[in-house]
Amino acid sequence: MDGPRSTLALLLRAFKYRNYRLFFSGQCVSLIGTWMQTVALSWLIYRLTGSPLMLGIAGFAAQAPSLLLAPFTGPAADRFERRRILLVTQTLSMLPALGLAALTLGGSPKPWQIIALASLLGIINAFDMPARQSFIVQLVEKREDLANAIALNSSMFNSARLIGPSIAGVCIAAFGEGVCFLVNGLSYLGVIAALLAMRLPPAAAAPRRSRGSFKEGLKYAAGFPPIKYLLLMLAVGSLLGMPYAVLMPAYVRDILHGGPRTLGFIMAAAGVGALTGALRLALLKHPAGLERRIPLFTTVFGLGLVAFSFSEHFLLSAVLIALTGFGMVSFFASSNTVIQTLVDDDKRGRVMALHSLAFMGMAPLGSLLAGAVASHIGVARTMTLSGLCVLAATLAFASKLREISAHAAPVYDRLGLEGMAAGELQSAEAERPV
Repeated sequence: MDGPRSTLALLLRAFKYRNYRLFFSGQCVSLIGTWMQTVALSWLIYRLTGSPLMLGIAGFAAQAPSLLLAPFTGPAADRFERRRILLVTQTLSMLPALGLAALTLGGSPKPWQIIALASLLGIINAFDMPARQSFIVQLVEKREDLANAIALNSSMFNSARLIGPSIAGVCIAAFGEGVCFLVNGLSYLGVIAALLAMRLPPAAAAPRRSRGSFKEGLKYAAGFPPIKYLLLMLAVGSLLGMPYAVLMPAYVRDILHGGPRTLGFIMAAAGVGALTGALRLALLKHPAGLERRIPLFTTVFGLGLVAFSFSEHFLLSAVLIALTGFGMVSFFASSNTVIQTLVDDDKRGRVMALHSLAFMGMAPLGSLLAGAVASHIGVARTMTLSGLCVLAATLAFASKLREISAHAAPVYDRLGLEGMAAGELQSAEAERPV
């Protein structure tokens, strides 16, 4: 019995912190609504226009603010109280969701109206993401528990990714897209309540006086190889790999010949794989050396996407997209964990803005690119190219692993993880060709 108990304790160790439990529970409620809205919005756009290019434009409008506003959002997360930023952004996020609900339930919405509201939500999210990512480190007292907190956060995100699309598929078929938007708008109340219930120590709640510029954060990241190469790999994955999701309605309708329920199940299958990957990372005892596993995760991501692009059968597609989701989320969560572990505290907000720039800021360009390419060569071939690009980037990243590990080791040493880092470096030495 000790084995299962110790495994469960290891898996859930971040829950011993009250503030983290509140954050987790509030986000659970909100993210289910977010995924319902994501599926409903893409289905609504494709139903109204029948155009893969319009799917790409809608994705671009929702995510482009993360790219354009990064010079402002990062310094804001370093200077101001992060909980206060989140209270403002979560409250404002209700407005576009409720606006989408009113338009859809009240009549026949126009594509430009949907894209405008998606863009407004993107502006709000551009400020929300760096603050939310940086806020996690304030919710756990021990740095060795940070990796577990980030992995559990990713597990929560992907649990919602599993539940939300499934509910959305049923709701769209039965009631239409407007109900999904309404549920999402109301779900933000859970996050707001959780943030208000937190009891932060005075040092965490106090406003910051950082005067550092975004340029300073960019120079820091560019000069530290582990963060530099992780951000570049994230940018490639988001630009050329992740946009497959915006093409999913076209894939489901044109290749699988399904409807909104099929879309919901396929998205849920991706969520199952992603959740499995996140839970696996939550069981890790320490973050030292995690960067060395990233090429494995990105290989699974790329190969899964290539194989998925050739499938025309629902069950096979579900299995392959689950494999793709496993590799993708294992990669994204591992990168987040390594960056948050290695970054200097006084530059955390700006580096996490760069993380948002790489993770979310590149995605709109990828959505636009994927939509345009799919309009010319088809959805399936576009997904094949995406997977091949991820595999090519994996080879480039793997060639830098020795340099990355050498620069990460002193930071692990300073954080009291020197034994773990030494073990990873010994493994790296053993892998060198004679």
